[in-house]
Amino acid sequence: MASTTRCLRAQWLRHSTLRTPSTTRYQSTFTFTNLEKEMRERKIPPIFDDLTPQPSYRLHTTLADFLPSTPPPAVLPPTTPPSSLPIPHHLIYFEPTKPASTMLADGTNPDQSPGGPFVRRMWAGGHVQYNHANPLTLDAGRGVCAEFIRSVTVKGQPGAEKIFVRIERRLARATAEESEMLGLAQRDAEEKATLEHRVRQRLWRDSDTDFGPCAVIETRNIVFMRARSKEEAAAETAKAAGKSLKPQHTPDWSHTIVPDPKLLFRFSALTFNAHAIHLDPEYCREVEGHRDLLFHGPLSFVFMVTVLQQELGKRGGGEVVKTVEYRNLAPLYCHEEVTFCGARVGEGKYEIWTQTPDGGIAVKGTVITE
Repeated sequence: MASTTRCLRAQWLRHSTLRTPSTTRYQSTFTFTNLEKEMRERKIPPIFDDLTPQPSYRLHTTLADFLPSTPPPAVLPPTTPPSSLPIPHHLIYFEPTKPASTMLADGTNPDQSPGGPFVRRMWAGGHVQYNHANPLTLDAGRGVCAEFIRSVTVKGQPGAEKIFVRIERRLARATAEESEMLGLAQRDAEEKATLEHRVRQRLWRDSDTDFGPCAVIETRNIVFMRARSKEEAAAETAKAAGKSLKPQHTPDWSHTIVPDPKLLFRFSALTFNAHAIHLDPEYCREVEGHRDLLFHGPLSFVFMVTVLQQELGKRGGGEVVKTVEYRNLAPLYCHEEVTFCGARVGEGKYEIWTQTPDGGIAVKGTVITE
């Protein structure tokens, strides 16, 4: 078993080095010189997606068994008028579709990676803004997402640095011209470059609160870290457990689930996410040093916001979610209790959080409604 573990770690580390962006700079001594400039100037290709209701229906169906008093959704007849993209279902649209050979060794997208030796990735939190005056509609029309790296920050002592990457994703309806150019862009590199430039120019704003033509602005905060041994992981987990935060508010509502591998697999499939920490128990234990599959950070977001919306529906008044800001503070695991809580703390303001089995806060968020 020890030999198998060593082989698994060596194979993963070797492949992660070979398949990390800009590896030649990091083969010897890592330097942060020009890292932020290089990453912020990356031209990440815009992602086009057809806004059909089927992915949203599948997410509704996946969540139904884990939500309070929620039957599976009915199959909609073809004559049903199109609906707006539900909050927070934007997460299952506009995910990049890359060949497996271009992904990193752990199954993640290389577009936001700083490169080796920072081969571990964690979703640290984010911020989502919804433009209710201009929502996306699930009418099978074409939408587009432009992704930008807003900032890159290095924290920590030499040898134990963490790189925080703030990614902004802008979701909008594609124009007729963009849709027409898309067919040509798949066959012509010059057309592709022109299309991507036009999309970025149309959706970009200097301010991260200026919607422009966008329906959703999402910020994802991703932290990249060096590889660690099982022993280092165990020590870090024990240290973090002793510092777990406790809720500051008495919850107005709470709901507990026990996630299973089927839930994690389905959410990974819906988000086209091949990150091994959610799918491969052996990888989790032997490479990342976790005791089981990790519950997705964005899946906590989905549950927290969905349960909140159910509570808002019970109260009436027509409140809708305007913004959500959240932080992932501690890991959550498959086969262990996960509790979603919330409390109204002001006019149009709610605190939402996710608790570990021992009552510590794993995810903490603030919601503004209108």
